[in-house]
Amino acid sequence: MRFVVRLGTDCNPTFGGKSPEILTVLDTLVLSPDEVCGIVVGPNCGDPYNPLDNWNVTFPNVPQPAPVPPIPPKPGSPTLRVLHLSDTHYDAHYKAGSNANCGEPLCCRQDDGVPANTSDGAGKFGDYRNCDTPLWTLENMLQKLSAEKDTFDFIYWTGDLPAHDVWNQTRQDQLNILQHMVSLMLKYFPGKPVFPSLGNHEGAPVNSFPPPYITGKYSISWLYDALAQSWSNWLPKDVIALVQKGAYYTVSPHPGFRIISLNTNYCNSGNWWMLINTTDPTGELTWLIKTLQSAENAGEKVHILGHIPPGDQGCLKAWSWNYYRVVNRYQNIIAGQFYGHTHYDSFQVFYDETTLSKPVGVAYTAPSVTSYPGLNMGYRFYTVDGVYKGSSYQVLDHETFFLNLAKANVEGKITWEFEYSAKATYKMKSLYPSDWDNLIKVMMANQTVLETYNRLYFKSVHSGACDYTCRYARLCETRSARSSDPSLCKDLKV
Repeated sequence: MRFVVRLGTDCNPTFGGKSPEILTVLDTLVLSPDEVCGIVVGPNCGDPYNPLDNWNVTFPNVPQPAPVPPIPPKPGSPTLRVLHLSDTHYDAHYKAGSNANCGEPLCCRQDDGVPANTSDGAGKFGDYRNCDTPLWTLENMLQKLSAEKDTFDFIYWTGDLPAHDVWNQTRQDQLNILQHMVSLMLKYFPGKPVFPSLGNHEGAPVNSFPPPYITGKYSISWLYDALAQSWSNWLPKDVIALVQKGAYYTVSPHPGFRIISLNTNYCNSGNWWMLINTTDPTGELTWLIKTLQSAENAGEKVHILGHIPPGDQGCLKAWSWNYYRVVNRYQNIIAGQFYGHTHYDSFQVFYDETTLSKPVGVAYTAPSVTSYPGLNMGYRFYTVDGVYKGSSYQVLDHETFFLNLAKANVEGKITWEFEYSAKATYKMKSLYPSDWDNLIKVMMANQTVLETYNRLYFKSVHSGACDYTCRYARLCETRSARSSDPSLCKDLKV
């Protein structure tokens, strides 16, 4: 069998200028076209089989401690407040009044021209159609948050800075956006700790993140060197070499508390370089285990940041399942997981590997800043058990804020509104994994609660009634913290 690759202009938005890289990858493969299509596109396209995809991480020869449930903090205990920004997708070419129905994957841009029908014109502050974030809306949000900077302690910034014009981006374009966004963060949050992660849209082409053994013109060093320089505004010198190697790192902002930022592009099925060999690229999961074991030995609690949620269906199965094993092994010290990528507001519960019934962890997926596609804009604050001896560093509550784009465009002014508190809205005693598992059970039994979750999932854009397909999708996603595992949803009552 052989590959026949047709990459005309009709494919450009999909492949984003990848054709030379794709051909280079295909030249090295032992996979059939059917297998490649199944891996990259999904099982509806072909058989997602890769003989190099069967690998397992190795854990230290250290007995796993017995599970210890988090201990709720005493009243009046110190707390931390963390701002989570994700998926800004800043579009430097956004133009109000331009054609929002341009026929491309990204519209509302200067080159799209003025539409004949004024209803097709892009909104002043953003648009629900396939449009990204204007600079003035982005800066309005940053100005508001800057005025509140004394009310929070640090920022989790989980990637996807460029716009969605993936067919039109160059390496220099991506570097320009990176530098501009970093300058904005420094301008509005001087002296505030920022802990970044790398998104899949920072690559050029999009999703292209070759492992270190790929050298020469396809090497990723052009990006990782720039990240190391930009992120050095917030990160200590001793982690910069690791950023240059793989765009991941770990820091300890307080005694007893550690932050780990992962590069989840090595689990991305859209990263064609992973077709060559998916086995723990750059040794990232091996490094993660080593870092977590050191944290366990030192009595530290850990927050893990990344861009693509490990349970996302675009996360390669072997990487996702191995990460699930890591969370199970170190469940006592992983106090929080924070991701972006989907643009939706959601969560995913991790369960014990033996029975898939006991909750052992939870990952939060923050709402996107961008409205793409068909959403309001949003950001989130987490209240976390604070800095004191014996702190769990668990998330105690989260509060989400949003911009109602329709209202803003009609009124001609931006108003960022409080959307909801997880604890109050869902009537949760706490936000531990067991509480989120209980919420899933409540949503299975109570249509009203599920409808509320579905509305907030889309950042309060009217999404209509949640029918059976919708209910199953929302519930199954909350239980699917590892990809390609239908067994996690087999007992759902919808």
